[in-house]
Amino acid sequence: MLAYLVKRLFQAIAVMLVISLVGFAIQDNLGDPLRELVGQSVSEDVRQQLRDELGLNDSFVTQYIRFLGNALQGDLGTSYFFKEPALDVILKKLPATLELVLGATIIIVGLSVPLGVYTAIKPNTILSKVIMGISIVGISIPVFLTAILMIFVFSVELGWLPSYGRGDVVHVFGYWDTNLASWDGWAHILLPSLALASIMLPLFIRLIRSEMMEVLQSEYVKYARAKGINPRRIYFLHALKNTLLPVITVGGVQIGTMVAYTILTETVFQWPGMGFMFLEAVNRVDTPLIVAYLIVVGFIFVVTNTIVDLIYGLVNPTVNLARMGA
Repeated sequence: MLAYLVKRLFQAIAVMLVISLVGFAIQDNLGDPLRELVGQSVSEDVRQQLRDELGLNDSFVTQYIRFLGNALQGDLGTSYFFKEPALDVILKKLPATLELVLGATIIIVGLSVPLGVYTAIKPNTILSKVIMGISIVGISIPVFLTAILMIFVFSVELGWLPSYGRGDVVHVFGYWDTNLASWDGWAHILLPSLALASIMLPLFIRLIRSEMMEVLQSEYVKYARAKGINPRRIYFLHALKNTLLPVITVGGVQIGTMVAYTILTETVFQWPGMGFMFLEAVNRVDTPLIVAYLIVVGFIFVVTNTIVDLIYGLVNPTVNLARMGA
């Protein structure tokens, strides 16, 4: 286990170096930082002096090494628009995005497991066919269209739920303001979470169903049935446990992907999270904030995938983590 952890640590460092290199390299293609800092009215001589002071005339390697050194100290640059460290801006927006992803994850797990197991156990019932039909439709509809439809139905027509913003939030500590401590906060987070969950929910229902049906045809399940073991114990203990390995594999990647997918969801619902912030940063050509966002999201992906790999050993102790590939 220790050898595997060390190996994963080096892999994570290598991935973060690549992400930081890509993020830093695209800065020159996003616009002139001096234009964002001083505007157009400054003379060319003053511009050149500022470029020397900021190190913009240094070689790419020198600038990148300086960027890495600052990044290791938590300095990912200063936002042009907010006039404060880019990492601080992201940390202020991060809780809203994480709570949105958490809400979507709870919905996905809470619905996909029972629906996937049911459609695997009773594949020929009308309800199973309806569930699978709806899942096909769900995969085909883009998240922004689902979000707009939800707003039209539940906010405009029925007036049950609010259509934008976070509502009343409660300060917890540091940068963390939560929706989960007030009824108004729950009301505001429900629609965005449902919209975000609609991306992955059909995928997980179909994945659990297919894996479960395969496991139910295995010899040890047939043997358990022949011994007269309670069917529920067979389904939810023996079969479901062995179904979870591929589900965890896909789930870890997809949960990380949801952080990126929040861009569309947060834009439609005007949810003040990282995705909405990133889109505004692109529109404003706020280069340091864009690069910082890419690095933070990449870090979330790396951490999520590492945790998922470690969970393998908990779900199935026979998995030899020390010999697993990346």
